[in-house]
Amino acid sequence: MSITPEHKQEVIREFAQKDGDTGSPEVQVAILTNRISSLTEHLKTHKKDNHSRRGLLIMVGKRRRLLDYLKRKDAKRYAELIARLGLRR
Repeated sequence: MSITPEHKQEVIREFAQKDGDTGSPEVQVAILTNRISSLTEHLKTHKKDNHSRRGLLIMVGKRRRLLDYLKRKDAKRYAELIARLGLRR
């Protein structure tokens, strides 16, 4: 259900603002987006897995808060991130 460490490092490299960046909102949102899509696929086949569904809702809420923060601080970075990830907003 979760993403592999190799895939996570690839996502970090792709969205990092500078070398060694793992905590910027862009990186955090990208990792959460990958985890959300992975968990969504899992829930398509396991419809009654309510424990995982709760975890999914928590992740979606956290991503929403991070995106709201980024929109408040820097609207240009927010718009670029939304476009790169293909999120609806």
